[in-house]
Amino acid sequence: MPFKALNLSAPVMRGVQAAGYVDPTPIQLRAIPVVLSGRDLIGSAQTGTGKTAAFALPILSKLGVHGKVRVLVLEPTRELAAQVETAFRDFARFSDLRTVAVFGGVGYGHQRTELKRGVDIIVATPGRLMDYLKDGAINLRDIQILVLDEVDRMLDMGFLPVVKDIIGRCPRERQTLFFSATVPPEIQAVASFALKNPERIEVGVNRSVNTSVNHALYPVAWSQKFELLSALLAKINYDSVLVFSRTKHGADKIARRLKAENHSVAVLHANRSQNQRIEALAGFKSGKYEIMVATDIAARGIDVAGISHVINYDVPENPEDYVHRIGRTGRAQAVGDAFTLVSPENRNDIRDIQRFIGQTIPELKLEGFDYAPLTARPEPAPGQGQRGQRGGQRQGGGTGRTQGGYPHPQGGGQSRQGGGRGRFGEGRRPR
Repeated sequence: MPFKALNLSAPVMRGVQAAGYVDPTPIQLRAIPVVLSGRDLIGSAQTGTGKTAAFALPILSKLGVHGKVRVLVLEPTRELAAQVETAFRDFARFSDLRTVAVFGGVGYGHQRTELKRGVDIIVATPGRLMDYLKDGAINLRDIQILVLDEVDRMLDMGFLPVVKDIIGRCPRERQTLFFSATVPPEIQAVASFALKNPERIEVGVNRSVNTSVNHALYPVAWSQKFELLSALLAKINYDSVLVFSRTKHGADKIARRLKAENHSVAVLHANRSQNQRIEALAGFKSGKYEIMVATDIAARGIDVAGISHVINYDVPENPEDYVHRIGRTGRAQAVGDAFTLVSPENRNDIRDIQRFIGQTIPELKLEGFDYAPLTARPEPAPGQGQRGQRGGQRQGGGTGRTQGGYPHPQGGGQSRQGGGRGRFGEGRRPR
């Protein structure tokens, strides 16, 4: 079913076409009619399924023309608030509807100016929104549609009491859209408080990695990880690459070394200022930066189309994070590649990931790379500690091992030479 069959308004349809959308995703097909009907909604969908458009498009269609603040969207992080507001603004480009993003980490001046000009849609984080509610800069008495997005993450971040306070300030007669990947008892309590007879929609909620992603393990000695990363970047044909580090310090170090090799690189982690984060995301999205080095928490807000490769410089600490990382590529029917650099201390982490996703991840070797014997990361000096190396501190490793010593979920294993299904070509250095 094409978008034109979903009864979206003419200005919104022009925005959809300008954004290059062709066919709606499953979550959009199911959610858009519900939102247009005025019913409350509780939805679950994996990252990269088009969830933002699933609520933004029908909301914009319902609003019609510019008036007053009628829509409030709550997001758990500054990055998500900024990106969701950008999506609303892009889809509304052929209407006179106005939007504003309200979040902390930046000054109040620009946000207050936009609020005084008059907006129809506020996309906010709970903390900064409460600041404006307390000083009277924002009033929620005319809210018609309330969107609570990524509620499970709001729970993790301790926002639920503030969220309930905000819900209580909105009119009783409103439409509420509620999105959460999981619905434990604490979140169910909020849903019961906020929603009236909601329609429930679940799309793609599972543990599997995207089938449009080719993923592979690259066993390597810990001391050679950066050399292999550099060699991979020189070998593959890429549009944009997202490199994951477990730590902020590690992300900075990787970025410095890549810049020294004349790569265009941005960094995203919690120690970066909000302005630095915004500039990094905007530059990565526009193509100014072809490589983004990020930590897991900071990268949760990344929603950038066209990421051709995800490279796990560090194996993720939790299997769930592997799925989140890999979900950044291979979106919207595109094919993506996901590579994980694995040294011996990660063997149990890899076993856990493969059990979690129910798949064996193939091992590859980069042709022409001068591999050293596989050695683990050196143990830290007494008193220094070491974060995130669970695999090196546990015994075992399963019954099946490959040549490199990395267990697979059901025994056996494989080790392949060459580039596998990844898009390897003559390679190039980024601009």
